[in-house]
Amino acid sequence: MTTRQISVFLENKSGSLVKVFKALKQAHIQLVTSTLADTADYGVCRILCDRPEDAYQVLTAEGFSVTMTDVFAVVLDDKPGRAADAIELFASNNISISYLYSFLFEGKGVLIFRTNDIPRASELIRENGYSSITNFSSNQE
Repeated sequence: MTTRQISVFLENKSGSLVKVFKALKQAHIQLVTSTLADTADYGVCRILCDRPEDAYQVLTAEGFSVTMTDVFAVVLDDKPGRAADAIELFASNNISISYLYSFLFEGKGVLIFRTNDIPRASELIRENGYSSITNFSSNQE
């Protein structure tokens, strides 16, 4: 019910991010979405892509500090308030969210979040009729 997200730790200096994207481009890895958070000294680029295991290997081989994390990609109707409804469901069931971002994909909203209670979050998603994306590959198995 989860999908794999790549997190790349970068120096907060010009050119760091382009090296990541170029390495993925050369490996023919398709980005689905990315987000960048920074501090004064470093940044964390979180990436969803079509081949996360390959992306992890490529970026590690290029010398980047990379982690792979299970996150939820919950599909929502593209209507006002749907994200609030989903977040309220998790909050009312004491599911804490470490971080969250969202995007549109194939005409639907997708809410990406990480939690430390994957089993309970999975149960709530199923029980409440939500679906989630587990694989962003165009060659789904």
